[in-house]
Amino acid sequence: MRYQSGSRPGHRRSRYATAVLAAVLMLVATGCSKKAADSGGSANTSTPVKIGMVTALTGPLQSIGLELRDGFQLYLDSHSNKLGGHPASLIVADEGDGPATAGPSAEKLVKQDQVLAVTGVVNAAALQAVASKTEAAHIPLVGSCGRPTTLPDVSWVWHTSWISTQFGKAIAPYVKSKVDGPIYAMGPDYQGGKDQVEGFTNAFTALGGKLVDGKPTYTPYPTTVNFVPFLSKIRASGAKAVYAFYAGRDAINFVKQYQQLGLSDIPLYGAGALTEGSTLTAEGPAALNVQTAAPYAADLDNGPNRTFVAAYQQKFHHAPSYNAMISWDAAAVLDRAIGATGSNLSSTAVNTALGQLGQIDSPRGPWQFSKSHVPAQKWYLRKVQHDGTSVLANVTESDLTTLND
Repeated sequence: MRYQSGSRPGHRRSRYATAVLAAVLMLVATGCSKKAADSGGSANTSTPVKIGMVTALTGPLQSIGLELRDGFQLYLDSHSNKLGGHPASLIVADEGDGPATAGPSAEKLVKQDQVLAVTGVVNAAALQAVASKTEAAHIPLVGSCGRPTTLPDVSWVWHTSWISTQFGKAIAPYVKSKVDGPIYAMGPDYQGGKDQVEGFTNAFTALGGKLVDGKPTYTPYPTTVNFVPFLSKIRASGAKAVYAFYAGRDAINFVKQYQQLGLSDIPLYGAGALTEGSTLTAEGPAALNVQTAAPYAADLDNGPNRTFVAAYQQKFHHAPSYNAMISWDAAAVLDRAIGATGSNLSSTAVNTALGQLGQIDSPRGPWQFSKSHVPAQKWYLRKVQHDGTSVLANVTESDLTTLND
């Protein structure tokens, strides 16, 4: 079932909360480990496997990095710490704020820890550094955050997330239908930020939309903490709305300062990271009514999502972000791929199996890998609202589109 615009958010969330509560009680009574039997284990399941994760444990994207770690580990906890029937462990290494930290972390996982596969990676520049290490070692990288458009070869790279341009591409037609006038577009000045913003601006202008000054504004990364000098130009520009991509610490500062400058009467649209997870909690009322595109929201009503949300809330006592869900799915596809290798367990066999998985039954809804090794998946419009209580949440408004590039 999908929730469409016009349904009552409070009633919708209330019914969803009841379903999640029932799932929590079932988890408590029976345990989450039942699904381990469904992974299709290999012929010899005594061999332990090690999965490496490169993620932001420090730096401006730390909040996202921790959500990736928690989502993957939750899957292991919920499946008796097994992948494909094998005892499994997660070895986590820090990507910091870019390649200088991420590259050595990946090299350690590959050479010293001898992991079967690598997952995670938040920053687009860090991803390129990690991918160079895993590809050279013929180890699959199952990324769980944005993929930049500049990655030259994805033979050994898979993502359970998205190509970074897809957020903007998904929401551009909706914004064009709602806004009569120029848009002020902005984001951080690094490859992932440019991909995110240009995904929107290219799609928006192709539909006949106009940008203030004919181009987006980019803020220095990772040094920009004070966005006021940039935000102060918006009102005078005549912009009828703003589209932005920021994540983690930067998203918190941006959204709060947007409100503090009295810009809340100018509609703010963005990529999902603008109001996601612990970022939204930190933003508080400043994020109210911000609309974003994302491939997931915690209120989606399907069986896999009820199971995931129940397990997540039982452990962390709040609703999950899409970062945690994407990382849960990274564990899920590795679970199936490892199980499919049978007695031929190796990194090469896992990489081959990843391309043969077919449909994934995910908390976001069913998806499968496209030819680009990213999900062919549905995208949703979300709006920050109260979830029927005093808690703010990204409430699903409607479907936007399905992208399979």
